[in-house]
Amino acid sequence: MPLGLPIHAPLIVEFPFEWNYIRSIIEVSLYVSVTAVVLSTLVSLPVALLVGFKEFPGKTLLTSIINTGMGFPSVVVGLLVLFTVSNEGPLGSWDLVFTPEAMIMSQFVLAAPVITGVCLAAVSSVEQNVRDAAYAMGGTRFDVALVTIKEARYGIATAVLAGFGRAISEVGGVLIVGGNIAGSDGTSYTRTLTTAIQLEAQQGRFETAMILGAILVVLVLIVNAIVVRLGNGGGRYE
Repeated sequence: MPLGLPIHAPLIVEFPFEWNYIRSIIEVSLYVSVTAVVLSTLVSLPVALLVGFKEFPGKTLLTSIINTGMGFPSVVVGLLVLFTVSNEGPLGSWDLVFTPEAMIMSQFVLAAPVITGVCLAAVSSVEQNVRDAAYAMGGTRFDVALVTIKEARYGIATAVLAGFGRAISEVGGVLIVGGNIAGSDGTSYTRTLTTAIQLEAQQGRFETAMILGAILVVLVLIVNAIVVRLGNGGGRYE
């Protein structure tokens, strides 16, 4: 009996801490990544439609920048965002250093080129005769854009998934601008699933790291299932 007490007592005490720790990390991760992806999509989709259907000076350069941004190193993005929100940066007065908002900015910069690039490929694949038919039926530019989006919806959904995967799996950028902060009670402030996995593995707490890793995989699978669900009703516009 004396040997059993030291073994079981810590488990009873630590479980609430671990649950609060894991729950708060999930909440911060989803808040930061989902917000960044939604904002990126709102910006990226109009840009993809513009680049895909309009001819203008600098179009080739803009396309090259988008393609380059798809593989931009996250650490470099984190450094740029940190400089932007630091006291010496243009947004220094906003006091955003080591906050979830700074992490959203970093993930926005990382996700936007990915979403824009995949959306651009999707809308560019829509046949010209579909747009011509929409114009012939008296559609405005907005109507034609809606038709194009409907035609390319599966590709756009794939773009959002790719952006979400890029955002939620990112480590370097959010670590630099967020600081991987958690309270003494285990509540996460800027600690995400990826930064927590890195920390737990470094400290030798492999069980917690494996749990967090499994949760991360499940979240990505859920998002993937949603995308597949959206695509099941796809097809050409008629």
